Amino acid sequence: MEFGDPDDNRTGDAMESEETKAGQVRRKIGIGCRVGRLQVEEATGLRKNGYTVWRCRCSCGGEILLDTRCLQRGTVTDCGCISKVKPGQRDITGMRFGRLTALESTGEMMYESAVWKCMCECGNVINVPLRQLTLGYRKSCGCLGHPARKDYIGRRFGRLTVTEYAGKCGGMHQWKCVCDCGRETIVGQTRLQTGKTKSCGCLQSEIYRKNLKLIDGTSVTILEAGKNHGLISSNTSGHTGVYRDKKRSKWVAQITFKGKTYYLGAYDDKTEAVRARERGEEMHEDFLERYYADITKSNKEV
Repeated sequence: MEFGDPDDNRTGDAMESEETKAGQVRRKIGIGCRVGRLQVEEATGLRKNGYTVWRCRCSCGGEILLDTRCLQRGTVTDCGCISKVKPGQRDITGMRFGRLTALESTGEMMYESAVWKCMCECGNVINVPLRQLTLGYRKSCGCLGHPARKDYIGRRFGRLTVTEYAGKCGGMHQWKCVCDCGRETIVGQTRLQTGKTKSCGCLQSEIYRKNLKLIDGTSVTILEAGKNHGLISSNTSGHTGVYRDKKRSKWVAQITFKGKTYYLGAYDDKTEAVRARERGEEMHEDFLERYYADITKSNKEV
C-alpha cells in the first residue's frame, strides 16, 4: 500500500467526504462511523491515492486500515474474519456470469487474480479466477460444452439397450447398456447419439468374419491381400511372411495355409528368405485358381 503526503489539505480534523462525478455527495467518513462490522477509530495521517487512511476496529476485535473511498463504497465490511475479499479486491458475491453464480472468495490467487468459488446451474461447484469470469472466458463448470444428460433408460441403439446411468467420464455422460448377445458395456452418450457405437463389439467381429471368406479353412481375403503385397504396419522386411528374428539374427520365412502356419526356414540373407516365401506362395496360386474356377462355374449354373 503506497501512501501520499500526510499534510495534504484534503484531510479534515476527523471527517471527510467525496463528491461524485454526478455531483452527488457520498456519506461522510469520520471517527465513530460504522460500515458493516467495522467502526472507524482514528485517522492514521496517511493517504492512499489521495484519500485519508483510517484505522478501523472490527466487531471481532481485529483491526484493519482502509481509505475513505473503500469505506464509502462499502467494498470491505469486516477485517477479513467473515469475508475473504481482501481490501482493494472486487466483491462479486451473488453476481452471475453465464451459468455460474459467485459464492465467495477463496482467499487464493491464480494468474494474479482472486479465485472465487462459484455454483453452476447444473449443481457443480468450481473455483474460477475473477479475471476469467469478468472477461467471459468461463461461463459454466464445463457442462455448457457437452450435451445435457438425457433419459435414455430403455432406449435401443443398434444392438444396445440402455439399462442405467453410469456417471460422467472425461466430461461425457456414460450409460450402461446390454447388448443383444448378452454382454454388458458402458458407452458415452455422444457415441450413442451419433451411432458410432451400436454393439458391445460383437457386430464388428461378425462383419469381419463375414467378409473373411473361408474355403477349406483358408482365408481367401488374406491370400489376396498377400498376393497384392498388402503389409501390416509392423512389417519391417517389406515382404509378407518374412520377418527378422533378432535373437538369432536371422530372416525367417513362413506361410499360413488351411489354418496352419508352415515354417519355411531361417536365412542369413533376406533375399533367400523372400525366395523361400515365394516358393510357398505357389500353393496359394493353385488354391486361388480353384476358388475362382468354382465361382465361375457356379455363376454359369445360375
